[in-house]
Amino acid sequence: MSPAEDPRLEQPEQAEQAGLEHPTNGLDETVHQRHRLGILTITAEAQRAEFGYLRDALGLTPGNLSKHLTVLERAGMVEVDKGYTGRRPRTWVRITPQGRAALAAELATLTRLLHRHTPAHDT
Repeated sequence: MSPAEDPRLEQPEQAEQAGLEHPTNGLDETVHQRHRLGILTITAEAQRAEFGYLRDALGLTPGNLSKHLTVLERAGMVEVDKGYTGRRPRTWVRITPQGRAALAAELATLTRLLHRHTPAHDT
């Protein structure tokens, strides 16, 4: 039975008591925040991303990007490496295996949610 056909949805308290699980329950607050999701997707596509690239691509201030990187680093989702290119200091960000797994889980949850809201097409 689809959620649209479930009579329990007429009375939200009964649906909640029945343990009806909605895909949004699977969203990870650390990953789902749009800038952190952007950091994870960019770093998943590249071997590593430079701080300035992330800042510009996501339209963030350096301080704001630093805060998001700190959240992701503390959660074990990214690694931040500081070094030099020539004489210029650089900060590089790379996604960890844990970050890849969290991103994959987030995308799977969003896909389930999308499927719930995509009309079925008759073929």
